[in-house]
Amino acid sequence: MRVEPIAGALGAEIHGVDLGAALADDTVHAIRQALLDHLVVFFRDQHLAPAQLVAFGRRFGTLARYPFVAGMAEHPEIIEVTKLPHERTNFGGIWHTDTAYLDEPPMGSMLYALEVPAAGGDTLFANMFAAYDALSDGMKRMLSGLRAVNSSAKADVSRTREDRIASSPGDAARRVFEATHPVVRTHPESRRKGLYVNLGHTARFEGMTESESAPLLAFLFEHEARPEFTCRFRWTKGALAFWDNRSTQHNPINDYHGHLRRMLRITIAGDRPC
Repeated sequence: MRVEPIAGALGAEIHGVDLGAALADDTVHAIRQALLDHLVVFFRDQHLAPAQLVAFGRRFGTLARYPFVAGMAEHPEIIEVTKLPHERTNFGGIWHTDTAYLDEPPMGSMLYALEVPAAGGDTLFANMFAAYDALSDGMKRMLSGLRAVNSSAKADVSRTREDRIASSPGDAARRVFEATHPVVRTHPESRRKGLYVNLGHTARFEGMTESESAPLLAFLFEHEARPEFTCRFRWTKGALAFWDNRSTQHNPINDYHGHLRRMLRITIAGDRPC
């Protein structure tokens, strides 16, 4: 097993591992450590049946279900993330961390590429530890103790999942979820502090209106996506990305109209941010 960083801020490719095989405990431990070190890890040239993807995910925790889209019939933990050639809007096409509107958002997510366009459809990832560390001491003091309200009903991100809900609605497809979390989150394993507000889901600060919250949130959303905090992954067929949802954000780029992109996604259950 070989770990090669792909950018200064975060991200590493892991070579020499067949994810469809029965992995030894020390290999799983090494992958988890690489995830903690690099926040998102990538594997290429994998050949995974859905059952193998589920088995690999379970080595890192209990699998959680996405509330808005039904999973596969035989493997309900897996949802298909597909953009068809005629569609103009992609799934999750905005900077976000997965399902921050849940009381216990997932620890991590895995995305496995079945079909990808010849060019385009890359995914950007951002390091929320680096974003927090780069703030001034005065801004850190102001954010300390602030809590933010996250909602599944934010208009921009809702539009990115409408086609999937229409074609394959989940049990809670029309329900609105809302959860309040600290603006600065302490990672439960590394104990590092990182920003935990995102453009896709964060609506306002607790105790404030949306209009009162908007100026500071706008600054934080722009700050979090600064290029020096990011990496960019170019997908290939058989590639798998595994990101730490507690310390990163991601943004799938919608630049491949007229082409098919088909992926499988699973999420790993997490805990309540603190």
